[in-house]
Amino acid sequence: MAPPKGGGGGKKQATLGKFFGHPNGAKPAPSQQTKLSFATKPKDKKPTETAPVVVAKEEEEEEEVKAMPAKEDQNDDDVPTKTKKEADEDDEVKDIPAKEKKDGASISEGAKRGKKAIMDALGRMGVPQPEKVLVTDTKKRTRTAVPESKPPAKTLAANGKKDSVAVDDVEDVAPASKRPRRDRRQVIEDDEDDEIMDDAPPPAKAEVTEAVKPKSAATPKKKDTKPPKKAEKVEVEEATPETASEAEEDEDAEEEDIDDDEKPIVSAKARKTIQTVLTSKAKDPYPDWKPGEPVPYAALCKTFSLVELTTKRLIIMEHCSLFLRQVLRLTPDDLLPTVLLMINKLAPDYAGIELGIGESLIMKAIGETTGRSLAVIKQDQKEIGDLGLVAVKSRSTQPTMFKPKALTIQGVLKGLMGIATVSGNGAQGRKVDGIKKLLSAADANSTTGKVDITKDKGGPSEAKYLVRFLEGKLRLGLAERTVLVSLAQAMVAHEATQKGQVPSTADLEKGESILKTVYSELPSYDVIIPAMVKYGIMNLREHCKLRPGVPLKPMLAKPTKAITEVLDRFDGQTFTCEYKYDGERAQIHYVAKDAGEELSQSLPSATTEAGRGVASIFSRNSEDLSKKYPDILAKLHTWVKEDTKSFVLDCESVAWDVDEKKVLPFQQLMTRKKKDVKIDDVKVKVCVFAFDLLYLNGESIVEKSLRERRDLLVKSFQPVEGEFSFATSMNGQELEEIQVFLDESVKASCEGLMVKMLDGTESGYEPSKRSRNWLKIKKDYLSGIGDSLDLVVLGAYYGKGKRTSVYGAFLLACYNPISDTYETVCNIGTGFSEAVLEELHAALSETVIDRPKPFYAHSAGGQHQPDVWFEPRFVWEVKTADLTLSPRYKAGMKEGVDPSGEKGISLRFPRFIKIRDDKKPDEATSSRQVAEMYRKQESVTKSKGPAVDDDFEY
Repeated sequence: MAPPKGGGGGKKQATLGKFFGHPNGAKPAPSQQTKLSFATKPKDKKPTETAPVVVAKEEEEEEEVKAMPAKEDQNDDDVPTKTKKEADEDDEVKDIPAKEKKDGASISEGAKRGKKAIMDALGRMGVPQPEKVLVTDTKKRTRTAVPESKPPAKTLAANGKKDSVAVDDVEDVAPASKRPRRDRRQVIEDDEDDEIMDDAPPPAKAEVTEAVKPKSAATPKKKDTKPPKKAEKVEVEEATPETASEAEEDEDAEEEDIDDDEKPIVSAKARKTIQTVLTSKAKDPYPDWKPGEPVPYAALCKTFSLVELTTKRLIIMEHCSLFLRQVLRLTPDDLLPTVLLMINKLAPDYAGIELGIGESLIMKAIGETTGRSLAVIKQDQKEIGDLGLVAVKSRSTQPTMFKPKALTIQGVLKGLMGIATVSGNGAQGRKVDGIKKLLSAADANSTTGKVDITKDKGGPSEAKYLVRFLEGKLRLGLAERTVLVSLAQAMVAHEATQKGQVPSTADLEKGESILKTVYSELPSYDVIIPAMVKYGIMNLREHCKLRPGVPLKPMLAKPTKAITEVLDRFDGQTFTCEYKYDGERAQIHYVAKDAGEELSQSLPSATTEAGRGVASIFSRNSEDLSKKYPDILAKLHTWVKEDTKSFVLDCESVAWDVDEKKVLPFQQLMTRKKKDVKIDDVKVKVCVFAFDLLYLNGESIVEKSLRERRDLLVKSFQPVEGEFSFATSMNGQELEEIQVFLDESVKASCEGLMVKMLDGTESGYEPSKRSRNWLKIKKDYLSGIGDSLDLVVLGAYYGKGKRTSVYGAFLLACYNPISDTYETVCNIGTGFSEAVLEELHAALSETVIDRPKPFYAHSAGGQHQPDVWFEPRFVWEVKTADLTLSPRYKAGMKEGVDPSGEKGISLRFPRFIKIRDDKKPDEATSSRQVAEMYRKQESVTKSKGPAVDDDFEY
């Protein structure tokens, strides 16, 4: 019997509402839907005024019944339970375009059975069946809009069960009554992962957001959300590689590079994505060249262009891995030059080969190559600010009479090496000729004609990347560590493919770990890559070990502000304290002539005779200091015992007062000549203070405990007053003992103390890592900022008064290794003597440039601009009273120090300490270090809670 019109409709709604826990009639639709249930819904149409509310209720009822446990149902057979097979079918339905879906295909069999269960239940309770409305084709359904002010659906009155999905668990899903079109994507945020559903309905922009927010605040987290969770997991398993990549890349981009120990879940997700990409059948971005032929330089430039267009580390890694795998597959002999060009190097650091080409020479070469005048080139540079793009613009308008031979990676590396090593009379002219030769052949196979430099950042132009390489900055955001990981992934995938297997994520992880470890001990691609290609990445450790002649990147210490910090860190552990000498870090490599091994050398005659063998001395950034310290090598045999045949020694070379027999300040050491020093001309004597031994008699000992290494050090060398000594140490564990020892170190003209883990696996030597197992306490750390900063000089302001003829103040910056930029942090004008200012003026005047480099992050305000800009060449050590936020400076802006994102960190009352000749600009204090110093300040800690863990740099 049909229900009466008018009031009967309201009674019927009230009855339905009572059955589902809504005695007051229709309530808003359930706040959320499960993913799989979305897959069964048809495309919605706009709501009409005549649409009965029963339809919206029917869908709510359908979802409620599906969420009920089987034991609560009237009939077990009537309630559908989704299997994985049905979930897969639903996903297939989602992929069908809306216009192709037939009437019967829009509803799954499970949904139909759910509807039947509702009808049977209503019939048994005597509730009248709705007329025609429920029989209407589902494609023609319409929904009535539900007011936003309504409260969320309440619990079921009959059995106390909760709503089907909790708002807290899945956010940003529109109410049933307001679901927009289904042809867009929606991100559903879960507790653990970010998932993207291709066809799930997105929230309706502003309107839906307002509707959902009050529900999230009002609805407590539900207990029975397990069924939806399972559905979401199915969705993750079925996700395409593109979907997974997009979901993870935002999270992974923030983990850049910087922390060697990634969060396990991030690493696992990244490797899973890389595994999918490496095993896909998709074509490489650059077409295959003939196997065995040299790798085209254009292929590398295509990869560079793809990398330049993204900031996502995961995507950058994918591009690099795919290209390196293509090289391995087609021309494995070119893998070494390919990697060297990717990391913007011609040779290992210790070889000392750098291009160092100035802008004027490059502009001259561009002009002569393209037939444009130097004035026009300079004007373009002034307008564009990127010499690489200037080269692209100039090259694209150049007429050519014949097509030159295309550049190859081998040819480019050979040409650049020739430019870097040319010397003697007419060297400048020959350098320009070498650059012209490369630029003339650049983009030989390009078919694009005139290039729009505003599109895709100039595209994959060979000329652009050649010029940037000559400048020394590719500016891709491609860190060497990313290339290292990509190389490991490509190698693992290549080896697996050769065996007809699929690379597992476990193999990728193992390969990365092996390559990182090997490279930290033997940082030379010239040795590692040939061995890896020959023996395989899994066997690399057997063939590539620490060897004399190849300097390690030294282990570094973390700063502390109080002795109590040290005691907290080493609580329950044995540690040792050593004097921190104020000198230059040195690494001495030695091999006796009768040792049965050789001292590796990057260049002929790179080693020096030393007593009964040959030796080399390297700085902390792997520069060869052998010609700076001939006096050390001349006396080396006097403090090396006879049974010590080979070693790698970590030590500090310190200026020494022969008469007073004491340490002299660091500034005295810096007055020594840096090259071609003759022993007879040495005026400032040095004493070597050894504190660690890394290699002894053919064996690497970096994994031994510090106590064992120290014992071997004492057994292998003999002290000679004023020439060689062991670092003064003390193993006391009490605060008072450490305080007394610190005071003694200061009296001995030292900077403070080094505190190191003494026993256990954590006391091993960790190359290239700034470790928590080594802490440093300087005498001036104990008040104010915990550490001095090493900053790069970017610009200067003309002096006034007494400083009229020199620069009066300077603009300094820290280095951001992620974006490869220098971020301004302060102006400095104190701590300089008149003599120092004159020296700085003379040195800096040689590096003046017309305009700031594109990779300088600085304030755009005219009143803040320095009078002159410099090449980023000099590093200064600076002390400061404290750190503060300022809209004028850019340091740490990307580290989240300012919630508004408009202020960077600046130094208050900065004071010049000394020039750091032993540091390169990219070894300056990083922006993340500056941010951590800011967070650890007492004032910031008190106002913003505990500081973040400072395990940030290696």
